[in-house]
Amino acid sequence: MMMMMMMGRRVRVLCCFTTFTYLYIYSLVVALPTIPDGDHHLLLPGAGQSFKIALFADLHFGEAASTDWGPLQDVNSLRVMSTVLDHEIPDFVIYLGDVITANNIAIKNASLYWDQAISPTRARGIPWASVFGNHDDAAFEWPMEWFSGPGIPEIRCPVANSSCSGEEDCSFKGTHRLELMKNEIALSSLSYSRYGPKELWPSVSNYVLQVSSSNNPGSPVAFLYFLDSGGGSYPEVLSSGQAEWFRRKALEINPDSRVPELIFWHIPSRAYKKAAPRFGIHKPCVGSINKERVATQDAENGIMKLLAERVSVKAIFVGHNHGLDWCCPYKKLWLCFARHTGYGGYGNWARGARIIEITQQPFSIKSWIRMEDGSVHSELVLSP
Repeated sequence: MMMMMMMGRRVRVLCCFTTFTYLYIYSLVVALPTIPDGDHHLLLPGAGQSFKIALFADLHFGEAASTDWGPLQDVNSLRVMSTVLDHEIPDFVIYLGDVITANNIAIKNASLYWDQAISPTRARGIPWASVFGNHDDAAFEWPMEWFSGPGIPEIRCPVANSSCSGEEDCSFKGTHRLELMKNEIALSSLSYSRYGPKELWPSVSNYVLQVSSSNNPGSPVAFLYFLDSGGGSYPEVLSSGQAEWFRRKALEINPDSRVPELIFWHIPSRAYKKAAPRFGIHKPCVGSINKERVATQDAENGIMKLLAERVSVKAIFVGHNHGLDWCCPYKKLWLCFARHTGYGGYGNWARGARIIEITQQPFSIKSWIRMEDGSVHSELVLSP
């Protein structure tokens, strides 16, 4: 009888998500406010001055939260971000996916960890934007050690960093992309993240930001495109719908390809495998670590063909592979990895962040990597 009661308890917890998933997502969609395009222009400080962006990739906050190791890694990740922000003093920060490790977070609202990850940027009054990675809304994975005893494991909910007050709050239903984005935007006016077009959902973080001169806000200096490369709750892929959205949006706002464009998503496209250096890093590639094979998206649905054919696209920036930090040329653009910023996730390579600097007069796009010890390496010019 006791075993049946325990099994029933677990079934109620696990089935709660499957029963109400569609009603839950629908309620999120209805609640989402409209964010006008005009509210999302970024301004260069002035003619001749630069606009600096810091990329924070693969932070993996909340990983192994029920252990002593996990929370310590989050503290270390906060230190890395603080070091980069204090050295570089960027104008903007981009969270390049895998902000959290949702598979490991046994609480109702994973946004609590997302909030922690953003806190060094928010505390300094720096605006930011984010894209989703494959771990951000992945389903909770029951830890093997919970099954070491006989029978069905008890529901466990960590007290630290948690709002859980009872069994229902610890149902591990996961926090979906829409809710994570909704909570981030509601958190602060400093967030420039977007929900993206509804016709592309469940792919959420698809949007574009305009960088303009403060002397002439209506005149774009660069466009920053953000795309959701999937993973977690759906396949790791950029869809043909996203490619078509980019094509239409680019023709609308940059019809003559006059304004340079930079692209940001999390999981490398298959073109990265073609461009990858072999046995170290040699010119024209620039970087310091090439310690694993490129792990790519599941399919290629046309986005790379579009980007490679647009002369205005200067570079694509991704995360996902913690042991890669190179930039390599691919046709007429650059394919770049960020540097693994977080202490969560695999790998023991030193942490850091890729920096991008846009200068208007004379125009240039440069990049380098700032390390957790304050050093700088891998400087290169992406566009003269």
